Amino acid sequence: MTKHVTHWIGGKPFDGESARRGDIYEPASGRLAGTVDFASRAEVDAAVAAAKAAFPGWRDASLSQRTKVLFRFRELVGAHRDELARLISSEHGKVVSDAAGEVARGLEVVEFACGIPHLLKGGFSENVSTRVDAYSILQPVGVAAGITPFNFPAMVPMWMFPVAVACGNTFVLKPSEKDPSASVRLAELWAEAGLPDGVFNVLHGDKAAVDGLLHHPDVKAVSFVGSTPIARRIYETAAANGKRVQALGGAKNHMLVLPDADLDLAADAAVSAGFGSAGERCMAISVVVAVDPVGDELMARIRERVGRLRVGPGDDPASEMGPLVTEAHRDKVASYLDGGVAQGATLAVDGRDPDVLGGAGGGFWLGPTVLDHVTPDMDAYKDEIFGPVLSVVRSGSYEDAMELISANPYGNGTAIFTGDGGAARRFQNEVEVGMVGVNVPIPVPMAYYSFGGWKDSLFGDSHVHGMEGVHFYTRTKAVTSRWLAASHPHGYAPPPPGSHGGVNLGFPTGG
Repeated sequence: MTKHVTHWIGGKPFDGESARRGDIYEPASGRLAGTVDFASRAEVDAAVAAAKAAFPGWRDASLSQRTKVLFRFRELVGAHRDELARLISSEHGKVVSDAAGEVARGLEVVEFACGIPHLLKGGFSENVSTRVDAYSILQPVGVAAGITPFNFPAMVPMWMFPVAVACGNTFVLKPSEKDPSASVRLAELWAEAGLPDGVFNVLHGDKAAVDGLLHHPDVKAVSFVGSTPIARRIYETAAANGKRVQALGGAKNHMLVLPDADLDLAADAAVSAGFGSAGERCMAISVVVAVDPVGDELMARIRERVGRLRVGPGDDPASEMGPLVTEAHRDKVASYLDGGVAQGATLAVDGRDPDVLGGAGGGFWLGPTVLDHVTPDMDAYKDEIFGPVLSVVRSGSYEDAMELISANPYGNGTAIFTGDGGAARRFQNEVEVGMVGVNVPIPVPMAYYSFGGWKDSLFGDSHVHGMEGVHFYTRTKAVTSRWLAASHPHGYAPPPPGSHGGVNLGFPTGG
């Protein structure tokens, strides 16, 4: 029997009928697993209305009350981590251990948000003028929306909503329609944790749902993670409608390997970072830049490790890489193999006929693939493939490699593998990329730092989570205050008429 996934609005599952639905597939078998409701404008309005109605009460809830709910939510997500991982694996295809790691990284942001009483502290200055104080306070923006991709159905939403909710906002999540169940399970756990109805809502759908949120006058902030063309459109549309926006786009992450690098470490990193989660990661390494003379030796070690990589269903504990999320996406990724060869690359490892554990058939399978001698003019280099295709570029020098990486229009993540501290320091200082790893292939920041790239990998000027996330979901209000004692018991007389209340309007130290 197939499942049916619907919206979560106002603290409960949506009880209406949706005019449109989408299909949910099981990537490992290719079978139809269920359907998901697609929101119309009416459902968008209902979700935003529920969030708007809940905002005044949640905004005024004490910091103690908010953190109690956050701590309970943290405990519940931790207790259900294995269940969430299996749910993600069944709809996305990634192996269960990878999905469990995703939940753990999302929980780190929840833990960061549990410290919101400290994070929301403003500033205070006493006696900016005679008996006049000035201070700043951080207040929530209102209804916030999150539009998130299929590749991390739990972690990426948890980059957003824990911080937004902790800051006193209400939230409408529009997850990917390809793997929607984890978001609804998280909504149920929020309710169990005691979050008031309407503070967190889940709205499923496609472009119609997204456009409804982008144009809705009651949505004040929009967070997005996805491809660069969509990120640009989200940013432009939401900003034109007066909303603050953080829109994280695509990536083409390079890993630079210098001749003095530990090649075993570099080969291990290239394979794990290139093929983990079938390469469907915005921080996946998709290009290895080998500075000669180590190119051939590094390629040999990569090829040997790829040959030992076990491809199989996500729920098989022996699997190290699962299928791709949909048949259409699998076919699009596979098209780069023949295209790369036609443009002059060498197909060093062909993953189109993988040996799948257990003989699983019918799924959306593409094994790990390596294209060698790739050049910047090839489509395999220029496009964000978002699958298990690793491109190897040969470079004659550090300077040429640095120029190549910095010239790429994407600026999400990069890594350098070297034993030379001077080269590493120069690289992290000069490279035109937002997140840098030194002998670390996937430099995803911890929750108390902020995640985001440069150039075509980010639209807007705020990264997610960390303090930039707190600032994104709050507005600063500056207050200048003077209190007069009613009977002036200490001999303080009110200022004379015409003195502007005793404040020197031009110089705050006067009066």
